[in-house]
Amino acid sequence: MTEDEYQFIAKDEEIEEGKGRPYVMGDHRIALVRYEGALYALDDLCPHADASLAFGPVKEGCLICPWHYAEFDLKTGEVMSGPSPRGIRTYELKVEEGDILIKLAK
Repeated sequence: MTEDEYQFIAKDEEIEEGKGRPYVMGDHRIALVRYEGALYALDDLCPHADASLAFGPVKEGCLICPWHYAEFDLKTGEVMSGPSPRGIRTYELKVEEGDILIKLAK
């Protein structure tokens, strides 16, 4: 399987509303987040100090770094505030029969 194909990452019921959860897919560390019913996949490490973003709070469409409070837009990965020097990567997702599938290629 190549990175440009969708791959299984988690079961849909594993991701709680308003929370994130970390996953590792090969060389990729991914934070899966559910916000207002929608699922999002972003890089799990904050570019500022390598904190796991999956454990940060989710608020007003942003995932917030639990260490220094950089805020990243869930849809685009753009840094919205805080000390991060740049945004983070987002990934395409789809859900099929209760399975969350992710495309790792850009």
